Amino acid sequence: RRSMKRKAMFTCPFNGDCKITKDNRRHCQACRLKRCVDIGMMKEFILTDEEVQRKREMILKRKEEEALKESLKPKLSEEQQQVIDTLLEAHRKTYDPTYADFTKFRPPIRCHPNNSGPTKSSSVVTQDLCKALLGVLQHHPLRVSLSAESVEPQMFSNLVLSEENDESSSMNLEFSQLSMLPHLADLVSYSIQKVIGFAKMIPGFRDLSAEDQIVLLKSSAIEVIMLRSNQSFTLEDMSWTCGSNDFKYRISDVTQAGHSMDLLEPLVKFQVGLKKLNLHEEEHVLLMAICILSPGK
Repeated sequence: RRSMKRKAMFTCPFNGDCKITKDNRRHCQACRLKRCVDIGMMKEFILTDEEVQRKREMILKRKEEEALKESLKPKLSEEQQQVIDTLLEAHRKTYDPTYADFTKFRPPIRCHPNNSGPTKSSSVVTQDLCKALLGVLQHHPLRVSLSAESVEPQMFSNLVLSEENDESSSMNLEFSQLSMLPHLADLVSYSIQKVIGFAKMIPGFRDLSAEDQIVLLKSSAIEVIMLRSNQSFTLEDMSWTCGSNDFKYRISDVTQAGHSMDLLEPLVKFQVGLKKLNLHEEEHVLLMAICILSPGK
């Protein structure tokens, strides 16, 4: 470019066929210029001084715009990043992606009854299984006595978790239509324990009084379980895959625990919507922490 602008004329001091390399390119300007022409460079494509200036201005403007965008991005403080790291560690300690513990539950039994749904009595008793299983919090190391609200969960807990009392139960449920109830009861009970473990590692949670801790957990445990379960939810077949096929849960499995479609439809819609957000793990644990500390928000 400089040679063309100056209309320079060079003469090779050697025999006119110098081999131009990166190291010796300054030794012979004539052969260097000849090499440029030989590989296809054309003087018609050389920018004018005005074009060079405009190009430089465009490059500078682009850099300034990128710098402005970068400066406008929200930046986490050291304290905020530390909170996120703590929540990530808490989640990884309380969520096993291999689902190895599921083998310790009472085995899932899938039946195909002739009728389309559970009996009226079973639907009434099991329509709020998750709330009932919050009775397990009474035996957790938090050692907080539940209020009178725990009477119903205790009754249900005895019905579901103690098979020895089945025969003496006045409910006389048709368990052939609740074949998945024991397994899912164990699963929810296990999940609640993991939610409690996660909550106790949230910065500041242990500083609350025991009564406040249990109130927050009772208000948020089910919502957090729904958030946790989204990690195993798949949009392709609308199921929760937790390891082997034995632990692949479909909507039909939950109906065999006594839940009605009226209860399950909003749950599945929530799972679908949440899955489509493609949340990062950091966003996921922050949602769970917010749900625990701000129930009802």
